[in-house]
Amino acid sequence: MAAAAAAVGVAAMVWWTGALDPSGARAGESAAAGAPIAGAASHEAPEQAAEAASPGPGRAPLSAQGLRAQAEKLRLWQARYERAEQVYASYRDATRYPHESRPLSEHPDQIHPFDPITEEKTLRDARGEAIQGIRLRTTQDRVFLSAADTVRFSIEALDEQGQRTALIVRSAAAQSIADTRTPVPVIATNLAFADNGTGGDPQAGDGIHTALLAPAQQGFAHYDGTIRVLAQVAVKGLQGVVHFDVIYAPGVPATWLGVREAVEGGSLNFYLKAQVNAPGRYVVSGRVDDAQGQPFALVQFNQELPPGEQEMRLQVFGALIRDKAPAFPLRLRDVEGFILYPDRFPDRALMPRWSGVVHQSARYSTERFSSDEWSSEERERYLAEYARDADEARRQVEELLPR
Repeated sequence: MAAAAAAVGVAAMVWWTGALDPSGARAGESAAAGAPIAGAASHEAPEQAAEAASPGPGRAPLSAQGLRAQAEKLRLWQARYERAEQVYASYRDATRYPHESRPLSEHPDQIHPFDPITEEKTLRDARGEAIQGIRLRTTQDRVFLSAADTVRFSIEALDEQGQRTALIVRSAAAQSIADTRTPVPVIATNLAFADNGTGGDPQAGDGIHTALLAPAQQGFAHYDGTIRVLAQVAVKGLQGVVHFDVIYAPGVPATWLGVREAVEGGSLNFYLKAQVNAPGRYVVSGRVDDAQGQPFALVQFNQELPPGEQEMRLQVFGALIRDKAPAFPLRLRDVEGFILYPDRFPDRALMPRWSGVVHQSARYSTERFSSDEWSSEERERYLAEYARDADEARRQVEELLPR
């Protein structure tokens, strides 16, 4: 289609410039045939000018105004044709691989899913008003927790130059936050932020204060919902408040059992074995690196599963391997999964994190894999619709060119 667009564009430009050139042969021929002069044509109504832009068989040649109108019409349809070609090509290229097997470069936020979440914010007092000159840097290593999971929080203070400054954590507590209008008892427990190298704090005296929350061991074992941590802090005599939110589910819906691999249908499939305790829709994501540790693919699973021992397929699509030519063996790492609960909050319960490399593939040549594009009913339907749009615009352009 791109070659056709270029050819039509060149033909249109040659005709357009020749038609409007008063010294050209076509202009001379039109004048000799008795075409109306520009001054007379300028009094035509818009409808008449439109008709003059598309003369039928046996009609007089176009006036200068008619030539300009037809050239403008041709320009508009040429632009539509080019846009339609671009839409078709963009959609085709964007859907060359399936949704569940994509280049990891498209999802930079998913390359390291288990990195702590870091935020910088202005120190605020109990009324929520900003205290100028002091910023707080906070981290938490997860938002969603299940069963025996533990979350780590940290707080440090920075001055206007971005240098760490002395911080005091006066008190801290975690409590349940009701997510419905139904009254429920509040669950609360004290937390200890420390900078002494214990209780999850990695280095004593570095100005970073750390605390751990293990909901199942700290009174939340049967709670399902949001837990908010509030810390009262002081920096240079100024008082402020820091808060963290996590979402806790008390059960573990499924546990991991292992991984196997298979080359099937021109693609590399990793089958993750799991013991499913709660039936439902499971969403699983894994990252694939090449042999040099370069991030390569994001692979996902999203299907309903019954209880019992099940397998979840994470597919590295064949055309993706052929196009990117990663160095084998490939390494599947940092797998996360959860059961999705529709129409409720919390909307998920997590499987245990499976961090680090969980499986390394065999060595394969890229010729083992198919270069065929992904196909689906939806994709073919959209491609056909975009192709029709481009064909219609091309026909309009061809009809506006001289015979």
